[in-house]
Amino acid sequence: MTVYTLFCKQNNIQFTPPRYHRIDKLPFIPLEAEVDQLVAGMGPRYATYLQFLKESKARAGEVWTLRWIDLDLEARTVSITPEKGSMARLLKLSGKLLAMLATLPRRNEYVFGGGDLDNFARWFYMKRKELAAKLGNPRIQRIGFKTYRHWGASNLYRQTRDILLVKQTLGHRDIRNTLVYTHLLNDLESEWVCKTAKSLAEASSLIESGFDYVTELDGTKLFRKRK
Repeated sequence: MTVYTLFCKQNNIQFTPPRYHRIDKLPFIPLEAEVDQLVAGMGPRYATYLQFLKESKARAGEVWTLRWIDLDLEARTVSITPEKGSMARLLKLSGKLLAMLATLPRRNEYVFGGGDLDNFARWFYMKRKELAAKLGNPRIQRIGFKTYRHWGASNLYRQTRDILLVKQTLGHRDIRNTLVYTHLLNDLESEWVCKTAKSLAEASSLIESGFDYVTELDGTKLFRKRK
């Protein structure tokens, strides 16, 4: 629009550019089961990629360009090289993700082989469509690479209520970009799976499975996790 405005000015053509207003829209946040169904529906390399997106909450390009030297398997950490002017960060890796990474061949310096992310994205969209049809769940079709980042960030804020931690994890420089996740919290599905534990072993197992401790009644600990 700026180029055309200059053209009109140079040629004495009367032109009033229209005004556009950005429409803010909250991102789609799927259930964790739906996020995991996509991971399970992929082959080893791409399942690991999606699991990495889920746990790291990093951008698709940041994960796609990871090199093996960015990983510290002993310390269970990954160094994220930022995109879009965001901040570098050091993030923890789960035992599950480390086990998945251990199965990947080291053909070159890149964890996921390098190449064109757009090519993988096209293949991903095709597999996503097939999986959505197979499961009879059209919501699967709405899950993209960025959805994993949105899901992870909103889930982290739900668990901690620490907006500065979310900001640091995402690599945001401006906290205004992070505040959207405080609004998302009220829109998340309020459906929970509830479990109880009477021993330390049972409680540990539930925590490892993603359950959050709620309270204790009559010697029984109560846990819950979103469906």
